[in-house]
Amino acid sequence: MRIPEIDPDQKQALSMLLGEWMPYIQRFWGVTIVVKYGGASMTSRRLQEEFARDVVLMQLVGMRPVIVHGGGPQVTEMMHRLGMDAKFVRGHRVTDAETMEVAKMVLVGKVNKDLVGLVHRHGGTAVGLSGEDGRLLLAEPLAHHDEEGRPIDIGLVGSIRRVNTAVLEVLSATAIPIIASIGADETGQAYNINADTVAGALAAALEARMLLLVTDVAGILAPGEDGQRCLSECRVTDLDALEEAGAISGGMLPKVAAIRLALDAGVGSAHVVDGRRDHALLREILTDVGCGTKVAL
Repeated sequence: MRIPEIDPDQKQALSMLLGEWMPYIQRFWGVTIVVKYGGASMTSRRLQEEFARDVVLMQLVGMRPVIVHGGGPQVTEMMHRLGMDAKFVRGHRVTDAETMEVAKMVLVGKVNKDLVGLVHRHGGTAVGLSGEDGRLLLAEPLAHHDEEGRPIDIGLVGSIRRVNTAVLEVLSATAIPIIASIGADETGQAYNINADTVAGALAAALEARMLLLVTDVAGILAPGEDGQRCLSECRVTDLDALEEAGAISGGMLPKVAAIRLALDAGVGSAHVVDGRRDHALLREILTDVGCGTKVAL
């Protein structure tokens, strides 16, 4: 087979790219990086393909990526197709037994396996799991309260009581674990768990070097003179001030909680990554500019 020639401009660009990537590849060789996959990159076919290629490249250059995913929009779509109403209380899906079955069917049986297939198509090796497999995520009911502090029953929505990393420590040496955000209690009852929460807990338990939360905003936003601006870097103390000022709210709250959990456990850095950008993971890990907000202690 004839190998096509590379013109001088392409050679120069490739040389510059490799020169920028090399220190990062050396730094992250053999280390665990936990990635929460969500936002626009889950719904755009082009971004799905790029995400899978990025994850495979991470594996090829010696990193150990561990992927966590949710799939709330896909669960809601399936519920509507089945004639079920999706109800939410302060951002949490009210999850009765029937809703839990749909969530497992979609997250474990569809979204998870589709992502595994994407990784395989691009030359990687992946294994799909949920938190129920290998007792990975021991769950318990999430205590939820209204604005007056009164308890609210939101059903089978869980928090993480304990993480058992044994199965991941075996798998991650040769394959990319891809984990659906479902856990189970000691009786085997399944619980729906926020994917950001799962990613933060796994990063802490695995002593990961980095936690990446892929979403569909530019990063962590802060008030500026001309409106909001995206922070390229900040510290946990900055997050405290932003949250107190109301600049962090809604879907960013569980991300910030996951970041705090991971950093407190010794994870080197946590990043909110703009998943709408081309090759967002590689931009954030392997370039000086990045593609979101880096948070460190």
